[in-house]
Amino acid sequence: MNFEYLETANQRINNKPLLINMVSRRVKQLADGMRPMVKPDHPHQENLDIALKEVAEGLLTAEIIHKTPEMSSESAAEKLLSL
Repeated sequence: MNFEYLETANQRINNKPLLINMVSRRVKQLADGMRPMVKPDHPHQENLDIALKEVAEGLLTAEIIHKTPEMSSESAAEKLLSL
């Protein structure tokens, strides 16, 4: 693991559980064949380091949507999918 990318990513997303979830989902996407949004440092760079680099460079972000009483779970999901 590239600790420089980890430190920079942690500065951008200071909520550790959120960062862990973001990176793990992105690693799974990369493993399933999605293309990286950054140029790998070398041809055999691990997906974990690529995902951390994407967060560190601000290319991978998260948005937390708080459910309001008048918002159903379906409309919250629709709002999230429309972004």
